[in-house]
Amino acid sequence: NAEQRIGLDDYLQRMTGTQEEIFYLTADSWNAARSHPKLEALKARGVEVLLMHERIDDWMSGYLHEYAGKAFRNVAKGELDLDTLGDAQDKAAHEEAAKTAAPVVEKIKTALGAKVKDVRVSNRLVDSAACVVVDEYDMSLHMQRLFKAAGQAAPESVPILEINAEHALVKRLQDADDASVVDWATLLFEQAMLAECGSLDDPAAFVARMNRLLAG
Repeated sequence: NAEQRIGLDDYLQRMTGTQEEIFYLTADSWNAARSHPKLEALKARGVEVLLMHERIDDWMSGYLHEYAGKAFRNVAKGELDLDTLGDAQDKAAHEEAAKTAAPVVEKIKTALGAKVKDVRVSNRLVDSAACVVVDEYDMSLHMQRLFKAAGQAAPESVPILEINAEHALVKRLQDADDASVVDWATLLFEQAMLAECGSLDDPAAFVARMNRLLAG
């Protein structure tokens, strides 16, 4: 409608000089959207993100591919090429962080097994320890929850875990002994799923695991 077009025109006027995509994020509520970990690096670069928090938004976004020649980009899917918004130093720093964190990434992959499709160093995160994303053409985790809430079957998308290699919890996992690596890796994953989905399949196990690590 006209109001939405005006809003998008305003967004385009506020885009940074190197920005070529319209970034958006879907979530269950305004608060969940505005404080989502996946926004951290974009916020740090001063990049605006459209926050969509109505139930219909995730479904509608599948039919909205571009506006005024600018493609829509879901910040919760695929690998986010934030280097196009920064400079060569940003890209080099991320590549170096990924190289340094390779051993801990392998530890987490082994510990989580089939729970994740992949584990990689994130360029989305600044303050948070981890987040979960899905591949570019997979159904979003948010949409999967909506389908399940409506009692409908939905294709399962195994999430990808992205970690902040500079976070204290990731560094703690890097130095953890073999006996506690699984607990630390699972805690990172569950925290990311909690931020993404708002709930866990087994919250009691999450609390027990967190208490075990805090007490240890």
